Amino acid sequence: MLEEVLEGEPYNRQANLLLKEAAVAAGWSEIGVFALKTLLEENPRDAKVLNELGRLYHDLGDHESEVEIYNQLTAINPFDAQSLRLGKDASARASMKRGGWTQAESYRDLIKDKDEAISLEQQSRIRLTGEALDRQIAETYARHQAEPENLDFARRLGALSEQKEDLESAIRWYQYSADLAKGADTGLLRKISDLKIKCLEREIAAHEEFLSTYSARDEGYAEKSEQLRAAKVSRAEILIADAQERVARNPTDLQLRFELGDNLFNAGRFREAVPELQRARQNPHARLKAMNVLGCCYGKLGMLDLAMKQLEEASRELVSMDEMKKEIVYNLALIYERMSDVEKALACMKQIYEVDYGYRDVAQRVESSYGRNFSGS
Repeated sequence: MLEEVLEGEPYNRQANLLLKEAAVAAGWSEIGVFALKTLLEENPRDAKVLNELGRLYHDLGDHESEVEIYNQLTAINPFDAQSLRLGKDASARASMKRGGWTQAESYRDLIKDKDEAISLEQQSRIRLTGEALDRQIAETYARHQAEPENLDFARRLGALSEQKEDLESAIRWYQYSADLAKGADTGLLRKISDLKIKCLEREIAAHEEFLSTYSARDEGYAEKSEQLRAAKVSRAEILIADAQERVARNPTDLQLRFELGDNLFNAGRFREAVPELQRARQNPHARLKAMNVLGCCYGKLGMLDLAMKQLEEASRELVSMDEMKKEIVYNLALIYERMSDVEKALACMKQIYEVDYGYRDVAQRVESSYGRNFSGS
């Protein structure tokens, strides 16, 4: 049964976790590692799976891989004290193993070159900063120049550049590593994608900050607006490619269908988004979000009657005016407005106004409908 599930859905979470448990119980830890690494291909930031993989590497005595896992965990959460501690312990064990030492206390005496001792000690630290980080980058780069085909050196340069927040350099080194691995390391490919998105999010934040402090009449506003739009489209395209890959691996996962549809919508690819969102409605956890975005898709495609029907149905399924319902009702109001049904559009806005005065431009819309000055007097 387990084999059949994995054959049809190789990235099925429950099946891979069961495989890992069975393999470890039978003494086949390597198969357990394979099962967990398969899950990480799907979601490299899954802390639970990373922790389990770290423990497996520890049991196998593969301390180099154990260090890498805890590096990933501390990159996800720099305040994870347990991962920091376990990572340092693993790094010390890896150093001892490389040097053939039997006692950690005497390792300095076994290294004749004091500079090498300092360098090794620094490499064992999970998070480097300042001069120590620059030193490690320089030393690792020198080793890379001596062995340009060494994947470990290239990957480490990517990780060090990422620690330094030099994301462009990190992307280049991870891409170099991925090329060395001939695309076989999906974790590297995901890392490249994540960092590209992070770069774009920084760019988007900078553009939005600029636009928030200037008006449309100011010089450079139009140019920044276009740059913001282009950055958002680029981000969406990366997310789409990632989502399409995950859907191909797990075609029955409706949450992934929603994410793909949502990203297609954000990229302005409305027709492509429609079938994904229609399928995603079958997932009770994504249903309302999918209906909301689907209604907006119909609206963008000019099918206002379908948009109205979708958003009305979604609104009825929510009782309390939470954030989700506010967004749905607001979008429904915009559809009514486009259909020239001013009364219904205003009624929707008033529903939101009664519970959240500061929601978007609802207050201005509602108050202006009364034809008087709301100055508080």
